[in-house]
Order: sequence, then C-alpha cells, then structure tokens
Amino acid sequence: MLNTIWFFMIFIGMIYGALTGNLEEINNIIFKEAQEGVTFAISLIGIMSFWLGIMNIAQRSGLIKSMCNIFRPIMRIIFPDIPKSHPAENWILMNFIANMFGIGNGATAFGLKAMKELNNLNYNKKKATSAMAMFLIINMSSLQLVPLTIIKIRQDYGSSNPSFIIGPTILATSLSTLIAIIIGKMFERRN
Repeated sequence: MLNTIWFFMIFIGMIYGALTGNLEEINNIIFKEAQEGVTFAISLIGIMSFWLGIMNIAQRSGLIKSMCNIFRPIMRIIFPDIPKSHPAENWILMNFIANMFGIGNGATAFGLKAMKELNNLNYNKKKATSAMAMFLIINMSSLQLVPLTIIKIRQDYGSSNPSFIIGPTILATSLSTLIAIIIGKMFERRN
C-alpha cells in the first residue's frame, strides 16, 4: 500500500512539473537528493560499523550475558513469560542497548533475532504473544541515551553544539518508554 502511495505522489508531482514547465527542475532535484541520500548513508556506515562491532565484541566477551544477569530482575517484570536464560533475553538486551546509543538501524538485526526467539516460545504462530507485543512497544518508544544519528545530522548541517540534543532526548525517550511499558502492561492484564 505504501509503495502505491509513494508511486502516485511521485507520478502526480512529475505530471504537475511537466504541466507547469518545471520538469527539468524536478530532474535536477532528483539527482541532487539522490546524491545527498547516498552521501548521508555512507557517512552513517562508520558510526554503525563501530557500534555493531562493539556490540558483537560485548556479546562474544560475555558482557551481554553479565548485563542480562544485572537487568534480569527488570526483564522478569517486563517479560515474565520468557524462561530464565533463554536466548531471547540476550537479543532483546542487545537491541535495547543499540537503541539507547541511537543506532536504531543497527538494532534492527538484534530485534529480528529477538523476535525469532520469542516466536519459538509462541504456541499460536498466528498471534503475537504478550512478550512479543511488549518488545515491539518498547522498541517503538526507543529509549535513547546518545542519539548518534541525530548528532551526526546536526554536525553535518553545521550545528554549533550538535550534542545539545542529548538531555532533551533522554528526558523525552525515558518518558515515552515508561508510558509505553505502563500502557503495554495495562493491555497485557486486560487480555
């Protein structure tokens, strides 16, 4: 559906540009924005590679497992249906840590693995479990301590203090995550 909407928006824009005599300007914008998109994506590769490498080192060194032990009481409250020491715990924690450091794109791989492990615990494959729903809710609220992508964008566009956004981001995402968990638990109890 979304592809259809995008297609029609682009198609209508091109027709309008042709009718108003601005078709050449549309071509120039397409090439300019495509180039900026590629440049932006390449500039994020360094940050993403660094943090994904750190996360893999943390996993292989046992740091993630140690962190799971520290955060297990919180995980028990949020995800009571996940058995103790199940692989889903590790993937969920890695996803949360990646999101906290603002590398949401890098967290996607961990999130997919977490969802796969949670689905292995699911008896009814046609319906999401409470743990799957809660994981998705927390992921969408996305608690962030250091929004690296936003800092990078602010730096690229010449901000005098690109990291100024950290304080407001911590406050906003902490509140959104807390509210998301509360609402998720309310719906979980209702069901």
